[in-house]
Amino acid sequence: MASRDFSGEEIVNVLQKFGYRHDRTRGDHAILKYTHPETGEKRTVTVPLHDRVRIGTLQNIADQCGAEDFEA
Repeated sequence: MASRDFSGEEIVNVLQKFGYRHDRTRGDHAILKYTHPETGEKRTVTVPLHDRVRIGTLQNIADQCGAEDFEA
């Protein structure tokens, strides 16, 4: 099975489509925040703005987002 590389910018764009908002950028990392509309649960996700984000880092981002069944 071939894997596809994602850039940090692509990941940020996908997260924003799911309601995350860009809070700030520190160095080469974007910080995004999300507040669940019903429960008020808050999440903060850090995304490295690299050309290629490694699979392990992508899995960590998914964990920060609360993904339960994520396969890279």
